[in-house]
Amino acid sequence: MNKFPAILVDDEQDSRDILSRYLDKYCPQVELLAKCDSVKSGLEAISKHQPKIVFLDIEMPYGNGFDLLDQVGNVNFETVFVTAYDNYAVKALNQSAAYYLLKPIDIEELIAAVEKISTELNQEDPILHAKILLDNLKEGDKPKKIMLPTMEGFEIVSISDIIYCEADDNFTRFHLADKRELLICRTLKYFEETLTDEPFIRIHRSHMINLHYVIRYTKGKGGYVTMENEKELEVAPKKKADFLQAFMR
Repeated sequence: MNKFPAILVDDEQDSRDILSRYLDKYCPQVELLAKCDSVKSGLEAISKHQPKIVFLDIEMPYGNGFDLLDQVGNVNFETVFVTAYDNYAVKALNQSAAYYLLKPIDIEELIAAVEKISTELNQEDPILHAKILLDNLKEGDKPKKIMLPTMEGFEIVSISDIIYCEADDNFTRFHLADKRELLICRTLKYFEETLTDEPFIRIHRSHMINLHYVIRYTKGKGGYVTMENEKELEVAPKKKADFLQAFMR
């Protein structure tokens, strides 16, 4: 079995000890080379050990996990973020399809994350999700990107290019400005939660739209919207008030 060199960065001693113990017992493909308590010691360990995997706490004194990635510069390792529940952080992580574990760490989720990362690292050209996340955090007012898992791999799409999303059983079909459609291996509810801070609103159990692409609203019990791609979508009566309020902001 290939062993991947790894380091752990977390300011809490108990958290470091627990995760280290879990990795040793349940993740034999991980070779933990260092346990660090700060951004500074984490950067030193990355420089020294050149890890393939970094288990990284997001919130730490004197700098957070994102600061560490920013200071690394060339992120050539995969990252598993470890965090207490934080709404903003989780949304950012989901948009980038980054790996993260919520504290207290669930052993099965840890095993699943390590197995997925191991599979990707064994590929010739692994996708480094943390790099996409870092790019998004640096974008500011520029269009952000979202990493969408497809049956074949991933598509990286600018959020501003999404016209609307359509539920398709346990999948979501993305309709894009360039007229492409992408079938994504996540439910519409997942993307409703992930894109909640973006200009999207759920108007029906089957559709979530980008408000920037609405060109017309037609009245009715719920009414319907016409999108820039000329697609007409029904607004559910229960969603009408929320849609009108969001559209008039």
